[in-house]
Amino acid sequence: MPYKRNEAHAAEATDFTERLRRSRGMSGVCDMQDETAEMLPEQLCRRLRETYPEHYSMIEDGYRAERPVTMRINPIKGTAAQVREMLAACGVEVRSAEWYEDALIVKNGIREHSIEELPLYRRGEIYLQSLSSMLPPILLHPKAGENILDMTAAPGGKTTEMFALSEGKALITACERDTGRFERLKFNLERQGATRVNALHTDALRLDDALKFDKILLDAPCTGSGTIAPGTRIRFSEEYLSRCTRLQEKLLDKALRLLRKGGTLLYSTCSVLQEEDDCIVARACKNGARLVPVELPSEIPLLPSMDGTACVCPGELYEGFYLAMLMV
Repeated sequence: MPYKRNEAHAAEATDFTERLRRSRGMSGVCDMQDETAEMLPEQLCRRLRETYPEHYSMIEDGYRAERPVTMRINPIKGTAAQVREMLAACGVEVRSAEWYEDALIVKNGIREHSIEELPLYRRGEIYLQSLSSMLPPILLHPKAGENILDMTAAPGGKTTEMFALSEGKALITACERDTGRFERLKFNLERQGATRVNALHTDALRLDDALKFDKILLDAPCTGSGTIAPGTRIRFSEEYLSRCTRLQEKLLDKALRLLRKGGTLLYSTCSVLQEEDDCIVARACKNGARLVPVELPSEIPLLPSMDGTACVCPGELYEGFYLAMLMV
């Protein structure tokens, strides 16, 4: 059915535009002080300098950058044309990422809290999501009829993206052990129209090994060392890093047991630390997993990583992010 811009949508756009006009001077664009260098724990600085001696300044610049707001169009709820028309009517200027038409980058400085007031955001027609975190579902390439597991699914951005990429026809199971995060997952699944996703309030480590999946997404809990930005508070210590790596090893071991022979597993973190990235994947390969080369568009900035993997460098558009594809 052709899209018709009705009077209710027009009124919504007018109301939002007026509120945006009044607020832009004080809250439409954040005015953050550059405190990143002072906030970085010395232990983290030392690790990054030792690991990336030729790229450390690039990482530091990426931490200082104030990235624009990015979002993903949800084709389950509406077309790209509809979303772009409503955004334009509300005064939100966007462009698509070169490698993904449904990934939108805000051009005129509007921040997340303003986007969250949009009716089309509340209806689930768009989803606020970093560009880097959109990469795992695209690389996993979910298809209709495939049995897919999202092991640590909350808040649901990647889960709903996989659902959309498969046109709602993949059989997706999404696990989340934390009660609060599970409720957020369910909320986002419903808002995004991904109601056929099987959401389980459980730790994926407790799944029966007899279960087998065609594809598995393991976006592992991590230190978040790739997501540092102006105004963030950084949680980092050697003890915290050790806890993360122990959990990552357990989760990846479990994922490989749940993966059907010939299936595909995507391991990712929002960290740029080798202990959470290359070291975890190298251990899995030593235990029998096979690495499938990851290829990203040339415009995405990368840090050195193990052959066949990709480590996105923090920058003006991207958070630091690690990706590896495995098979058994």
